[in-house]
Amino acid sequence: MAEWYIASCVFTSKHPYLSKKVLEYVHNRGIPIVRCCVHKYKEEHFRSLMPDELQDEWMSLPDSMDLSAGDTVYSICHNCMAIIEETRPDVNIRSIWELIDDDKDFHYPDLDGKKMIIQDCWRSFDRFNEQDAVRSILRKLNATAEEQDDNRGKNRFCGISLYRPAPPRNLKLAPHRFVDNARGLFAEHSPEEQKGMMNHYCSKFGNEKVVCYCHYCLEGLQLGGANAVHLASLLFEK
Repeated sequence: MAEWYIASCVFTSKHPYLSKKVLEYVHNRGIPIVRCCVHKYKEEHFRSLMPDELQDEWMSLPDSMDLSAGDTVYSICHNCMAIIEETRPDVNIRSIWELIDDDKDFHYPDLDGKKMIIQDCWRSFDRFNEQDAVRSILRKLNATAEEQDDNRGKNRFCGISLYRPAPPRNLKLAPHRFVDNARGLFAEHSPEEQKGMMNHYCSKFGNEKVVCYCHYCLEGLQLGGANAVHLASLLFEK
């Protein structure tokens, strides 16, 4: 049974140098890396979003993989996980956080008890193993994690991504997640409306540090003025 890691076109285009550090870790674990969950998906578009010095390295990765029953796929992207889950139900899906949490040799920076509010993600509302791994990692980082009332499966936050149309690819390849379980989401909103929603949502945080594990969540938190950080930054930007 093979293992694979999907680097995520979107995450890597938004955070190319952070993604490079994650990929170096995965490579050192001996896990083959591919760019995307879908063959040949918007290759030129995402290449053009990468810094010039990283484009060749990015394009040298296989675009996707041919899976077999029983394979395990890891990713940092909830879209990728949903698409693989619905198109290949015979494959095991795990988040990058579960891979790291299981790694007995991972070196964790010491955050010296720093308080952080956990921002869960709607896209992973039913991924309980991922949610547990995130909290386990924060404990290993020596962070003081604070829960919100609408945490884990109760959460309906994913930045402004829920207030604009979903990519047609997601609706087609993962309809259970992005259609059946998304009633009332993905409606068109203006940029002004989106910012107003994020400002309102983030006002409850004040100056407290907020940690998330989704690039869409981070985008929305930062748009709303929250003091937000991605979990990958805590682990790899030492």
